[in-house]
Amino acid sequence: MNPNGRQQLLTIVALICFGALVLDKVVVTPLWGLWEERAERISQLEELLDRGSVLIDREDALRDRWADMKRDALPTNLSVAEEQVLKSVERWVQQSSLLLSSFNPEWRQNDEEQFAVYRCRSVGTGDLESVARFLFELERDPLALKIENLELSARDGQGKTLTLALTFSGLVITGEDK
Repeated sequence: MNPNGRQQLLTIVALICFGALVLDKVVVTPLWGLWEERAERISQLEELLDRGSVLIDREDALRDRWADMKRDALPTNLSVAEEQVLKSVERWVQQSSLLLSSFNPEWRQNDEEQFAVYRCRSVGTGDLESVARFLFELERDPLALKIENLELSARDGQGKTLTLALTFSGLVITGEDK
């Protein structure tokens, strides 16, 4: 092979390699990245579609559950809601023999005014049976109340007298259904 033919061959090979590098950097790599992004987006959309299909299949059950929750929520009239909670607390205290030393209710409303929360903080003392009975009565009450915070501590060395510090809340749905 003559030197000019060899030089031409090396030039052609170098141009092919350079062309392949430019093709890789300019065309193949960006297209590959777009392909991977699209594949990821498609899998996300398929997952959302599956979740939506499950929700559509469960629509009746979810609507029934929402109706039950609205029915069990505190009444929209705030004074009636307060009265119901106070009567329930009195009933729990009577049935449990717990000695309530403090009871502090407060209303909290959100900015959009679609719901209000009636939060109650209470402190009581009693033996283990009365504390357990009080908590049992609170949990089985038909009012939709939620225990948010519960602290239990012993007042004596043997743990016969307990102090129950409890925060619970009830929900009032004031907004319209969407």
